[in-house]
Amino acid sequence: MSHRALAVITGATVGIGAATARALAQHGYDLVLMGRRMERLEALRQELRAVDVLPLAFDLTDKEALQRVAKEHASHLERAEVLVNNAGLALGVDPVHEGDPDEWDVVIDTNVKSLLRLTRLVLPHMVRRGSGHIVNLGSTAGRWTYPGGTVYCASKFAVRAISEGIRMDTVGSGVRVTNIEPGMVAGTEFSDVRFRGDSERARKVYEGFEALTPEDVADTIAWCVTRPPRVNVQELVLFPTAQASVRDVRRAP
Repeated sequence: MSHRALAVITGATVGIGAATARALAQHGYDLVLMGRRMERLEALRQELRAVDVLPLAFDLTDKEALQRVAKEHASHLERAEVLVNNAGLALGVDPVHEGDPDEWDVVIDTNVKSLLRLTRLVLPHMVRRGSGHIVNLGSTAGRWTYPGGTVYCASKFAVRAISEGIRMDTVGSGVRVTNIEPGMVAGTEFSDVRFRGDSERARKVYEGFEALTPEDVADTIAWCVTRPPRVNVQELVLFPTAQASVRDVRRAP
């Protein structure tokens, strides 16, 4: 087994998760990469040959599958110095009175419950060891609500609360907790999923201005986890320069 530090990253098949895998590999972390598509995880493993990469393809919202993975790969979870809870999604922009409760379940199960369940499996080992770093991917939507985003925003408000709560629960243990809250990030599948596969509508979200890239967010995560152990970056909000709030974006005419 490698003696390098190990990071667990969820939602690692694309976008911010894949970029974070690359960024942490550059810092010498071995990786456990979780996602639904093994072919993409395997491609990352082939790309990042300088470190040890364990690809795990399963649905994070499947409690039985998560428990099975945790049992089969207990040594990796026990060893994890960094957990990046990146997996998340939004579905639709419907107002609450027209929304689909089944879609709400998917959003909350993915963004909130899965984050809590995986953290529960990894965090005790960090506390016992006296070191470790939980990085949660929140959102500016976890600070400011916008029309059509009620349930998604609620899930990211929850991520913010969970991050603050873990920090309080583990204070003095040596464990660090960071909530990363990006604004608009292009180059991910977020809007494609939100608009249920309407790629043209998704593309228009990022037209007329320069959005953040997955690499921008990944660089920020890498910076946070490589600070000296005495430094805990509690929260970090990232906006594109052209974005001033969740609703204010300066686009080219």
